[in-house]
Amino acid sequence: MHLQEFVTVLVRDPRTQKEDSWHSYIDYEIFIHTNSMCFTRKTSCVRRRFREFVWLRQRLQSNAVLIQLPELPSKTPFFNMNNPHHVDHRRQGLQEFLEKILQDALLLSDSRLHLFLQTQLSPEDMEACVSGQTKYSVADAIHKFASLNRRFPIEDEERKKDKNDADSDSESSSSGLGPSDDSISCGCKASPASEES
Repeated sequence: MHLQEFVTVLVRDPRTQKEDSWHSYIDYEIFIHTNSMCFTRKTSCVRRRFREFVWLRQRLQSNAVLIQLPELPSKTPFFNMNNPHHVDHRRQGLQEFLEKILQDALLLSDSRLHLFLQTQLSPEDMEACVSGQTKYSVADAIHKFASLNRRFPIEDEERKKDKNDADSDSESSSSGLGPSDDSISCGCKASPASEES
């Protein structure tokens, strides 16, 4: 029996991040769980802010001219990040935007989408990576990000760790480290400093 391909995307956990003493912004956790062949990683978790979604939509649209891309939630001048209703309305809009995009095979073939969803690279770095100006490939970037984010159940990483653990067996045996139930909730903490927008 052939298994149906699925991509689950959740946009959740809005958090206020301070840029400096005057400016703050909200970023959202994007959680992906999939069995799709299109994805390098089957589970991933990143944090993105609204203007990065705007960048993504523009890039995807310029590559797929004939496709009418779904709209992002409108950028309202009255958006208040202290108003839970405003924040949740935007979160829902961002989730619907990604759900629609992930149903389109042509858009799924765009490397920028994968870098956006599965790494914490800035738009500039994603652009550089896609146009071959970086030492790392798209797949390298995704694997590197996943291995930095240790709270995932990571297939390749587990194998490497088993080899290394054989050396340092003594103190770690009772700590219960390993894939906990936690791994599904994905709690990714990307430092705001590393992510320039």
